[in-house]
Amino acid sequence: MEMYKRTLPVALAIAFGLLTLLGLLFVPAVGNTLVSWAAFLAAVALVLGVINLLGVHSRRLAEGNLYSGVLVLSMLAVFALAISDFFGFTDDGVGGVFETLQAPLEMAMASLLAFFLLFAGVRLLKRQRTAWAALFMVTVLILLLASTLLPPLLSAIIEPIGELISGIVVNAGMRGLLIGLALGAIIVALRLLTGTERPYDK
Repeated sequence: MEMYKRTLPVALAIAFGLLTLLGLLFVPAVGNTLVSWAAFLAAVALVLGVINLLGVHSRRLAEGNLYSGVLVLSMLAVFALAISDFFGFTDDGVGGVFETLQAPLEMAMASLLAFFLLFAGVRLLKRQRTAWAALFMVTVLILLLASTLLPPLLSAIIEPIGELISGIVVNAGMRGLLIGLALGAIIVALRLLTGTERPYDK
């Protein structure tokens, strides 16, 4: 019985994985149906995760945690705006909250990342003064200067270098990372299909 309990999830995962793969290759209607089921289950899991998060921080709010109170109030306010948008009482209230609060916060975090990289470059040069550390620091400085207001003479020199780094070096690195992610996803999918990887059995 214990062996049956261990092998049943593996067999189901392999069967549905192969069925989805064969459906996407030969019978698109079946494959698309299975993928839509997976998307629906992912949406349900997301809703359950949000409810769990709300419950956890509600308990912390009862213990006197003010940050949890801010999170709970924000979640309830956005949820109320979504309901108001659905019934037509407001016009794109959730989108307005996103553009007013979420987008500026994300831009602020992205701008702080540049200063963190500069600080990391300085610390790297202090610890190990190698050619790679100097190259990292010079690249960060060029990209930062290329995105700022400079005198026309300096801008004519630095901006083409920044565009060259962004257009060739950064794009090449990003494509390499994406290729690595794709290969990793393929390997994980193959391990799931063969039953070697069992995240559903834990």
